[in-house]
Amino acid sequence: MQNNYLKFLGIHILIGALIYLLRPLGNLYFVGVFFFFFIRIINAKQQLKGFEIVRACAYILGAEVILRMTESGPFYEASKYLVIMFSVMGLFYNGFNKKATPYLLYIVLLIPAVYVSLYLLDVGVNIKKAIAFNLSGPVCLGVAALFCYSLRITKTQLESIVNFAIFPLVSTLTYVILYNPNVAAVSTSTGSNFEASGGFGPNQMATVLGLGFFLLTVRFFYFSKTKLLRYLDLVLVLLFAFRAIVTFSRGGVWTAILMIIAFIFVLYRTMDKSRKTKMLLSVVLFLCIGVATWVISASQTNGMIEKRYANQNSMGHVKEDVTTGRGMLFLAEFDEFIENPFLGVGVGRVKDLRFQKTGIHAASHNEVSRIIAEHGLLGVFAFSILLVVPLLFRIGNRSNVLFFSFYLFWLLTINHSAMRIAAPAFIYALSLLHIIDDKPNLHRKQINQHG
Repeated sequence: MQNNYLKFLGIHILIGALIYLLRPLGNLYFVGVFFFFFIRIINAKQQLKGFEIVRACAYILGAEVILRMTESGPFYEASKYLVIMFSVMGLFYNGFNKKATPYLLYIVLLIPAVYVSLYLLDVGVNIKKAIAFNLSGPVCLGVAALFCYSLRITKTQLESIVNFAIFPLVSTLTYVILYNPNVAAVSTSTGSNFEASGGFGPNQMATVLGLGFFLLTVRFFYFSKTKLLRYLDLVLVLLFAFRAIVTFSRGGVWTAILMIIAFIFVLYRTMDKSRKTKMLLSVVLFLCIGVATWVISASQTNGMIEKRYANQNSMGHVKEDVTTGRGMLFLAEFDEFIENPFLGVGVGRVKDLRFQKTGIHAASHNEVSRIIAEHGLLGVFAFSILLVVPLLFRIGNRSNVLFFSFYLFWLLTINHSAMRIAAPAFIYALSLLHIIDDKPNLHRKQINQHG
């Protein structure tokens, strides 16, 4: 397992470097990823197909941002559609748990607003594109949740799933570092920093780098068995956290920190006394790395990052709106719900209406206000399903030590980045996995061959 992990890390550092040096290689990477996982799923034994599909989707959500930033793949939303396609394959092979039926209802509740859009959407807007863009994330979540609900995964398989999300995130990290090795040179204000984000959207970049920060923390505390791996994971934790912080997009960083706190709390409660002592020593070491990361970030950004997190501008003046205008957009979307309470304004129309009323093209990046504005009371019911079903699942199944972290990632990310990327959709689905103990000789040889 150790040698394979190191080998795959090396390969993905190389992939990130090659795509940076020659962007068209991104298209080759996309095609390679698709065929690699498609063939593995087709050839897997029936009892391993579910695991292979979860691992494939985890890899795709890790690769999504590097594919987007290099304009690789057939279209911008391709990663979400791959996750949907693989999840549908999983449903075809495995069926779904009857207790997951609320997710079918959730998908059905999204449909009426499509008809409202077809009837009302401004003809100047590409209707199909507007509907597909706004529904790809929610549908991706619904289908993935149907597939993953109570799917049985061993702890060794869970480690492999976490690793397969990390590998492409390491490629993304490599690309960002090569694109901007000197953070100090581009840190001149407290605004979101596109240069330090690899020339891409800081919000999406901070979200996935924050996810990498969290997943490597999980490896450090839960999966890494040797000193070499633990120290390597700590170095990667520092790099991911540092590059997430210097995007100057705070949502992804705060989300990662809260996920880590939830994970450590849950893990600590499952341990006996002797392991708790070791755990506390690891926490102290981890906190030292955290402090070092912040000190490096402050130094490398000429003190601008401290002002950003203190909600100040570059002159040190406190900004009036900590949400950088998103609070007003949230309230505007809530007003649309009040005016159109039953069926909402229609899929993709809230941005269109804002432009008609104010002349401003802006998105709130908040999935909660968007779903109730565009879907009305049906949206309220749909969101309630997403909120409540995992918690009910958790009451009867406490096997997944990452449950609360995954659930938090979805809930916090949709409040600052909506569902623009596949990560919140599929990580939500991962919270619904049923983790079982490894049985002796349970395909361990096959699993270990692939990280």
